[in-house]
Amino acid sequence: MAKTFVEDLEDHNRVPFLRGILIHSLQHAGLEFDTASRIASEVRHDLADTALISTIDLSKMVLDQLKSLEDRGVVLRYENRNNPINVQIEQQCGRINPFSRLKFRNSLETIGLRPRDSEIVVQMLQEHLSNKSIQIIKSRHMAMLIYRYLRQSGELGPTVAHRWLVWHDFINSGRELIFLLGGTAGSGKSSTANTLANRLEIVHTQSTDMLREIMRTMIPERVMPVLHQSSFSAWKAFPEQQQDSVEVSESLLIQGYRSQADLLTLAIEAVIKRATREHVSLVLEGVHLHPAFMEKLQAETNAVVIPVMLGLTKRKHLLQRIKDRSTNVPDRGSEHYLQYFDEIWRLQTYLLSEADRTNIHIAVNESRDIVFSDIMRFTIATLEKTFDGTAEQVFGKQAFVDP
Repeated sequence: MAKTFVEDLEDHNRVPFLRGILIHSLQHAGLEFDTASRIASEVRHDLADTALISTIDLSKMVLDQLKSLEDRGVVLRYENRNNPINVQIEQQCGRINPFSRLKFRNSLETIGLRPRDSEIVVQMLQEHLSNKSIQIIKSRHMAMLIYRYLRQSGELGPTVAHRWLVWHDFINSGRELIFLLGGTAGSGKSSTANTLANRLEIVHTQSTDMLREIMRTMIPERVMPVLHQSSFSAWKAFPEQQQDSVEVSESLLIQGYRSQADLLTLAIEAVIKRATREHVSLVLEGVHLHPAFMEKLQAETNAVVIPVMLGLTKRKHLLQRIKDRSTNVPDRGSEHYLQYFDEIWRLQTYLLSEADRTNIHIAVNESRDIVFSDIMRFTIATLEKTFDGTAEQVFGKQAFVDP
């Protein structure tokens, strides 16, 4: 497929057509990521071998695709994308940022709103600012306006508004969040960690696999053979289990896993202590996050700890996820995992059972958006346990005065 260039007829500037840029524009218009991605792919396919297209003609192509969705609001927002609302948001620190529909949509989705509901609230907010001819508004006042709209919404109402209140209070508290994402191979730990980090703007992430790899370079296999196996085959490092033909028992499988997980405990604790000492939030993921360790950590730190065990309830779904590794992450081929799939499935059963026993939250990872919403609802429910504030305390009295 030839590279397509897009020409702006006003300044005669040419830039390559980039699918990612189009996806971003479509998300700003109110589409969910999957729909925006699909439309961008269809546009790229329709361009085929087109070498040059004007910005006007490209917009027409995109609008033809959008009209098939029968959502007039999305069409209008895409048509007006080059005439954004000219409102500046003044942060508490004094920094000035431009109003961003996408940022506020993401904030609302963080408290569990569906993308479409988030878009409706943001649209109401934008219309209010436009009708009032507001050019600059304090961030706390903006948050208060959202709180009002949520409370007054018939479909959302006080319950959702309270979640927004709790989350906004936490955001301004300066406290750190420590997400602990456990789960066996194929449960989606890495992708979920990336989603949380990106959506919540958490800079620090760590995988226990990386910690294990560092320890492997420091400690040779002859000294600590358990460390040099996979979590689901660590039992093979035991002196009496050297033959591949040996069928592993449940107790031996778990013993091997626990032996490896215990070796990583100090390294994991060091990462968490570093984060809490520096007062930064952290997303930590890995199979070595045993439910008993999560439970212990909750009791030993003042940070807000969000322990989650990821899993898939159907064997065929986990199997497909592992098969997809070869396509999605070529460097992490599926052959080794497929060879030990039975052990992986049994290990997941053990981890989910332990999570249930220790009251660790279990998130069924059916899709990226569903699991993100699930984890954030659990996060806010955790924050609610210690929240006893009011809207006036959270937003300040001045936020109740119309701008």
